[in-house]
Amino acid sequence: MAKRSPLALAVLALLSEAPMHPYRMQQLLTLRGKDQVVNVSQRASLYATIDRLTRDGLVEVRETIREGHRPERSVYQITDAGRSAAHGWMVEMLSSPRPDFPEFHAALSHLPLLEPAEATELLRRRHRHLAAAIEGMRGQLAAERDTLPRLLLLDNELILAVHETELRWLDTVLADLGSGAMTWTPETLADLSRKFDPPAT
Repeated sequence: MAKRSPLALAVLALLSEAPMHPYRMQQLLTLRGKDQVVNVSQRASLYATIDRLTRDGLVEVRETIREGHRPERSVYQITDAGRSAAHGWMVEMLSSPRPDFPEFHAALSHLPLLEPAEATELLRRRHRHLAAAIEGMRGQLAAERDTLPRLLLLDNELILAVHETELRWLDTVLADLGSGAMTWTPETLADLSRKFDPPAT
């Protein structure tokens, strides 16, 4: 079975619209703002994904073209197997939540590696970045709602809602760090380890 990924799904979705070459795929994903939900910053990743989809029989080369003095470009099209796979991935991805293992969550789980003061400063910095991003997203979404149907903005709406929720949550964490309600020292961490960790065998 072909391995699914957000980028692979994006490729199949684009090729469901029309055959195209990889540069056009990257161009459209960025133009449509889908680079907020799939990583298309590295063209090598896009080419690797297309190669994998080709090996798996989900896409195929339709033709190779040359425009002027530019290098030859392969134009890809989706196969029947690709359409079936895209539908199956959509069913799974929409209906069944699964862990994403974000880096931020991993860093939070190891926050005691830092001194409380440094952790506070770093979370404040994240708070500032997030607040600025939210402000920009709100403005962009408001402008897009004037020209695009909500159907095409659902991913942006969700990203904004998640960011807003995280910002409110960060407020509570920073408040506890600031008041001293949440703090730690090497000694208190050692006590916690002795209390809750099973003995080494």
